[in-house]
Amino acid sequence: MVVHDDATCPFRGLAEELTQKLAIALQRIEALEKQAFGKKSEKMTPVSKALAQGESAEAAEAKREAGLAKRRARQALKEALRKQMIVHHVTEAQAACPACGDTANKPVGAGKSTTIYEYVPGYFVQQEHVQEKLACRCGGFIATADPPRKVALKGRYGPGFIAHLCVMKCADSIPLYRLAKQYERIGIPMTRQTLTDLFHAAAEKLTPLADRLLALIAQCPVVQADETPIKMQNPKRRGYVWTFVADDLIGYAFAPSRSGDTPVLVLGGSQGTLVVDAYTGYNRVTAVGGRDRAGCLAHVRRKFFDARGSAQVEADETLALILAVYRVEHEVKQRGLVRTDMHLDLRQTAGRDAMDALHAWLIAAQPRHGPKTPIGNAIGYALGQWPYLMRFLGDVRIPPDNNASERALRVVALGRKNFLFVGDEGHGEHLAVLYSLIATCEAHDIDPTAYLRDVLLRIDVTEPADFDDLLPHRWQQPDDWLA
Repeated sequence: MVVHDDATCPFRGLAEELTQKLAIALQRIEALEKQAFGKKSEKMTPVSKALAQGESAEAAEAKREAGLAKRRARQALKEALRKQMIVHHVTEAQAACPACGDTANKPVGAGKSTTIYEYVPGYFVQQEHVQEKLACRCGGFIATADPPRKVALKGRYGPGFIAHLCVMKCADSIPLYRLAKQYERIGIPMTRQTLTDLFHAAAEKLTPLADRLLALIAQCPVVQADETPIKMQNPKRRGYVWTFVADDLIGYAFAPSRSGDTPVLVLGGSQGTLVVDAYTGYNRVTAVGGRDRAGCLAHVRRKFFDARGSAQVEADETLALILAVYRVEHEVKQRGLVRTDMHLDLRQTAGRDAMDALHAWLIAAQPRHGPKTPIGNAIGYALGQWPYLMRFLGDVRIPPDNNASERALRVVALGRKNFLFVGDEGHGEHLAVLYSLIATCEAHDIDPTAYLRDVLLRIDVTEPADFDDLLPHRWQQPDDWLA
């Protein structure tokens, strides 16, 4: 009988290979089960709660004040609701006094009040516009008043109506065919094709504004970008919606492929920093002479979270180290120091220490895991992105992750579930146009319906040189927009 020690055992390599294959298989099974039955959230203890642990009394008080301000804002919205008073009169039977047989007729106070929030079907109105005609006494001249201003010359639908349907689809992800059913229920003659024509006519009219918005984003020093697929009506084709975010400017672009052509089209020739994941499609704008590339710590975290099924202890250790990085950013936010010199100092000290601790753990753990195992793959990804992940430490304008652009794509993901596909490339471009303007409105707390209603009329009488005044972040709501 031949006895082998661990170093010379011929089955050792086979055992390690089978262990790696088993770990990969278990991860795939877990991923499939999660996709089919599980929650999509990556949170264990919510990050916000974990970050809040141990915060200072000043930070807790600031959070309490922020909560009060939010409740006051909600209360202000309630008070701004249209109010209607409905008086319920006492009937003769109710007024009959059981004690003396007389009738109660003396008011007691203002009466009992109950507040109910009710839905009154829309505020759509059928307007009848009459153009006055005046004849001259000579009989040779008749003056006619101007017709109502409309977005479509031959249409029966006003700018507010068109703005409403655009917001319903692009902000609330309601398919046009469902909107057509809703409109018909309240008495508005409507077909799905009519809604489609109105939607695309509005997008085509507003395309110059969305193009200008993307141009302004390209001029910003720090841009975040991401992309997501969307089906097209032709089952053999698939399009992509790209988003480019710079602070509170949000732009979208549609392309029939995931190639680097779209980043080049939007950001080509621009300077600054591009915050993205590891996708190579962005390489063409982060090459020599282009933008500096910054990585996304959230993508690293996601890979370790997905590896918890096969290596929970070590994955949780990594998640805790990543949380330490976010604790620094959380403290800065709580103290109101965002983008200040103190913010940079904290990143260069506590933030760098947290990143160094994470890097040391990755280097130490890498030899213990095969590169194809879930945890090994996560470690390899993090180390491969490390130079880019460190970029945020030297510039307070650069976020540690790409979450802003991922949040901007949530509305696209919801729309992908609800209206399933876009008809063709032109329709996808129109969708991106309205996504851009509506998302930027929401980023500036602007009612997108009021905005679209106004600019749909004003864009025809505005010189291209003045289009910047019609962009959401510079737009001023007219006093008579409800008129």
